[in-house]
Amino acid sequence: MKPNKKYQFAGIIPARYASSRFPGKPLAIIGDRTMIQRVYDQACKALDLVYVATDDKRIYDTVISFGGKAVMTSPDHFSGTDRCSEAASLIMAETGSIIDIVINIQGDEPFIRPEQIKLLMECFDSEGVDLATLIRKVEAPEDIFNPNQPKVIINTAGDAIYFSRSVIPYVRDAEKEDWVKKHQFYKHLGLYAYRTSVLSIITKLPKSPLEIAESLEQNRWIENGFRIRTAVTKWESIGIDTPEDLEKAKLMLEEFDKIC
Repeated sequence: MKPNKKYQFAGIIPARYASSRFPGKPLAIIGDRTMIQRVYDQACKALDLVYVATDDKRIYDTVISFGGKAVMTSPDHFSGTDRCSEAASLIMAETGSIIDIVINIQGDEPFIRPEQIKLLMECFDSEGVDLATLIRKVEAPEDIFNPNQPKVIINTAGDAIYFSRSVIPYVRDAEKEDWVKKHQFYKHLGLYAYRTSVLSIITKLPKSPLEIAESLEQNRWIENGFRIRTAVTKWESIGIDTPEDLEKAKLMLEEFDKIC
């Protein structure tokens, strides 16, 4: 069941064909559907309005062929956030509707759960929230030292203070293997929601020092004073970056389809 809401939400799924590690992955087949259709179908379980934003006609045609909605965007975007911003403007111009909040759904996560999207939507029940993202509690014996898995620290309101590829905070007077037992660490998952008015601003900001240092765009938003509310999910983010990941996803498919 889709939650009651006072805002008009739109789910936008950025999808590129070009990929150094896995060209054409949105069109990879998982079971009986392409990856992009699986992401789209999962998003539609939580949202009334869902679009794929792509720069490739093959992806666009595939989405239209299964009955989905899609818009063609520039091939020059540096991030999914930038592509979402253009797509939101195109959708509003095309439909004549107002989108209050955009949810950026990763196009390579076919196992995204509707509950995770709803968690992001609920973040905007609080006034003053500019953006929202998902985090997950790290539990022992998980490795917190992998720089490819960004970490985040939050304040008492649940707003993000800083994102880092390093382990934050540093746990003094404890061996590194015991840090997870001494402090609650949070892993960041790359699912975002933005007020549309904020989205149009943050994509025009120049790259910030902390963003450049960490190669994490969300630090630019914090440096410029935007409030990022976090929501804690118990589910891991499962992205498909390589053909090897695709084979693993196929093995997970039957069990996932049973519960979703």
